[in-house]
Amino acid sequence: MTQTAATPAPHTRIEDVQAFALGTAMCALGVTMLTHLGLITGQTAGLAVLVSYGTGLSFGLVFFCVNLPFYWLAWLRMGPRFTFKSFLCVGLVSVMAESFPQLIVFETLDPLLGAVLVGAVTGLGLIVLFRHGASLGGIGILALFIQDRTGFRAGYTQLIFDLCLFAAAFAVIAPGLVLYSLAGAVVANLIIATNHRPDRYTGR
Repeated sequence: MTQTAATPAPHTRIEDVQAFALGTAMCALGVTMLTHLGLITGQTAGLAVLVSYGTGLSFGLVFFCVNLPFYWLAWLRMGPRFTFKSFLCVGLVSVMAESFPQLIVFETLDPLLGAVLVGAVTGLGLIVLFRHGASLGGIGILALFIQDRTGFRAGYTQLIFDLCLFAAAFAVIAPGLVLYSLAGAVVANLIIATNHRPDRYTGR
């Protein structure tokens, strides 16, 4: 029997709101654990973390600014709706990432376990945002654009960028921490590549 793909119904505004709150909170929690351990992550968030470590500037501020150039691509290629949603989500993560360390304190957090948990929480948070037509800017926008046009999975595009980022990280943080961070990034990207596929789910 032949199956026909039904056109997915658009998400309602209420559904988008709850998804943005959940997805950004999960990603901000991941950043909180990450910076507590002195690790890094991938994508523009990882770039922002490295800049923050090197300069002492606020992660939230750097993350927000690093993503600004990518909104032009988002507007041209993905449309104003996607751009606005992504801009909103980046702003939420920037604010939450600054607030969470005042509200959440880790007495004990093993670096390897922490890195894996960061990858899992962040990957799931990004999937929530992706499925509601948003991203956390930067490489996420580029990755989704490539996936929509070619079918090449977003997680793999992000993984390529992450490998370059982690190579640069050896000049900023200890090699052992870079390896822990890499493990977390692999977990995040494999979760996205496995669970966010154009042949299984299309979010609008």
